[in-house]
Amino acid sequence: MGGVRALPRTVYVLGMAALLNDAASEMVAPLWPVFVTGALGASPLVVGLIEGLAETAAGVLRVLGGVLLDRGVAAGGLVRTGYALSNVGRPLLAVMTAWPMVMLVRVVDRLGKGLRSAPRDALIATSVTHDERGMAFGVQRSMDHAGAVIGPLLAAGVLGLGMSVPAVFALSAIPGCLLLLMLWRALPAKTRTPHEPPAPLRFSTLDARLWGLLVAVTLLAFASVPEAFMMIYAREHGLAIAALPLLWAAMSVAKMLVAIPAGLGADRYGRMPMLALAWSSRVAVLAMLARSEVSQTLGMALVLAYGASLALAEPAERSLIADVAPSAHRGTLYGAYYLLSGLAVLPGALVFGGLWTAYGSALAFQAGALLTAVAAVAMGIARLMVRTTQN
Repeated sequence: MGGVRALPRTVYVLGMAALLNDAASEMVAPLWPVFVTGALGASPLVVGLIEGLAETAAGVLRVLGGVLLDRGVAAGGLVRTGYALSNVGRPLLAVMTAWPMVMLVRVVDRLGKGLRSAPRDALIATSVTHDERGMAFGVQRSMDHAGAVIGPLLAAGVLGLGMSVPAVFALSAIPGCLLLLMLWRALPAKTRTPHEPPAPLRFSTLDARLWGLLVAVTLLAFASVPEAFMMIYAREHGLAIAALPLLWAAMSVAKMLVAIPAGLGADRYGRMPMLALAWSSRVAVLAMLARSEVSQTLGMALVLAYGASLALAEPAERSLIADVAPSAHRGTLYGAYYLLSGLAVLPGALVFGGLWTAYGSALAFQAGALLTAVAAVAMGIARLMVRTTQN
């Protein structure tokens, strides 16, 4: 491997796109849950409905993006369109007066994410060698998380000037416009030559590791705690609204610091060991969050640790798909990966939000820890299946 500097231009262009998009997106992300539950009077269950429905919509469109890519539609055009869709809709939160309107904007935002995700990941995977995939995805995810640091800091600065939460939503249009200008100049729309449609995909022939990953990721998505709930958790532990963007930024710093080492670890030690480490860490953090006697300081530290545990798994998951998926169907299988996790987010978020609303956060976090452990065990079983078939 030639190191991080030797990665191709495509990785850095897509990384910069992720950075600018997250700068815009994360200006909004730590504030909209509190805006919905505070100014608009909704419950945590509604937050779960909004987040779950938005991620489900994204999952469905991720399959479409992957299928279009495999059938010769230009990856660059799909990526551009997806980013444009998100950044046109997001600033409209500034004029929302009821939570169903917020839900509509969030769904449009996530639809854009869905359309671009599989083509973007396939572009990264095909631009590097097998032994560089973890590093490439780690760099892209690190730049993504860097944007997620910048966005909340911008939001905190706007609030610090005495401006309102809707003003933050409106000003998120600025990094969004910079993103679209950068993509227009730096990423050619025609990044793939159209070709004959590939042979039909036969799921029965897929690598057992891919099946195991898809099953485990689906369970994990159902068990995952949307990060919006972490902001409500922080408020319940006495953190001021003005400090929420700073906490969100700190979560992204934790992810940014973890992403590249996680990618290098996936290349050096293997995809499966890194996934086992990431998911085991998530179980431990969720179990600690369920403790009612946690102090504010420890609670905020656990929120940061939860963010780091999410980033720990990202490069290994994306690299594993590229490793074992047939090249002619790589976009479709990336889409399937995102679809299954997206479909599971909605019921999982509703269950988590319902448990929180009815019984409090402790029971909700306990359920999340248990289900995450089940997902990790499912992945371990898949790994044993692979070893058995190889012997």
